[in-house]
Amino acid sequence: MLPKFAHMLKQLVAEPSISSTTAEIDRSNLRVIEHLANWLDDLGFATELMPLPERPDKANLIATLGVNGKDHPGGLVLAGHTDTVPVDEALWRSDPFQLRDDDQRFYGLGSCDMKGFFPVALHAAVEFADKDLAAPLTIVATSDEESSMAGARHLVASGRPKADYAIIGEPTGLQPIYAHKGVSMMTVTVHGAAGHSSDPSLGNNALDTMHKVMGALISFRQELAEQHQHPGFTVNVPTLNLGCMRAGDNPNRICGHAELQIDLRLLPGMDSDAVHQQLEQRCQDAAAGSNTQLTVSTLYPPVPPFESPADGNLTKMLSELSDRTPGTVAFGTEAHFLQTLGMQTVVWGPGSIDQAHQPDEYLEHAHIQPAIDTLQKVIGRYCQA
Repeated sequence: MLPKFAHMLKQLVAEPSISSTTAEIDRSNLRVIEHLANWLDDLGFATELMPLPERPDKANLIATLGVNGKDHPGGLVLAGHTDTVPVDEALWRSDPFQLRDDDQRFYGLGSCDMKGFFPVALHAAVEFADKDLAAPLTIVATSDEESSMAGARHLVASGRPKADYAIIGEPTGLQPIYAHKGVSMMTVTVHGAAGHSSDPSLGNNALDTMHKVMGALISFRQELAEQHQHPGFTVNVPTLNLGCMRAGDNPNRICGHAELQIDLRLLPGMDSDAVHQQLEQRCQDAAAGSNTQLTVSTLYPPVPPFESPADGNLTKMLSELSDRTPGTVAFGTEAHFLQTLGMQTVVWGPGSIDQAHQPDEYLEHAHIQPAIDTLQKVIGRYCQA
């Protein structure tokens, strides 16, 4: 028998599975994967753990119910990520790794984004455990969505899973999402030469150069906004955020090193590689003649923009069942990667993105049963004989 929803979510939240570009706080997701695999085994799914190359402490899970998904096309994938963002426990009112049920909400790290989706998916799937399916139902759990998307990239590299349709259960308030912006996080580094501040000729000030670079980036941001718009987005232009900067070490020294980190969000249809090249050229042009050295690098590989038909079959069905108009979001997901594998993909799930990445993150009780009911109808349509 499948455990109750709260018991499942309690066990998942209790397993730290933080993914981070900072190695000191990055954690394994294997315990979360093991819980899911055990529950899915009990339901009759064929489960397969897929360790990430060069990261044996990280893995994806592919679980298939019904006909063999490798050999039989069609069917439905329900996908989610097992990792969470880092946490500052001092900002929480309770232990973020101990599920707290209060005020018709489940509080805990990952409860909303997005460990809560897995008990929803499994409680929807239990209705089909003993039934003949015409097409496979596949549940996919990935690693590292919150950092490098390494789990989703590994799926693409392996060419699996295969299906006609996919739902990624990110917290969208049960609104079907058919498009989102791409996300790139980049670092601009300027190396100058330090010296005594009393004589500027004794060094090359990296911060002076970075000032010019920032001006060039602000101008480039305006050009992108003038050249690219998408009516489906509330913020209907690409955005370029100058996020944080580190420079120098003392006011009486010429600044020898400056580093700027930026967040770039591109619209569907924009070429990420081309925009990155343009951005780097603008930075190099701004730094020309300064006797400093400039480099531009990515913090991790970019997440491409995603767009599927707003009137696609799956989008329309989720819209009708949830009574919510299809929309778009500015945050990135794994949707592009599943779409690359040939699936009509929609982002849809319980919880609100407003609660994600926040202290006292929570999943509202009110979203849980409607999400289960909706998924059961979708599974019935795309998998049942």
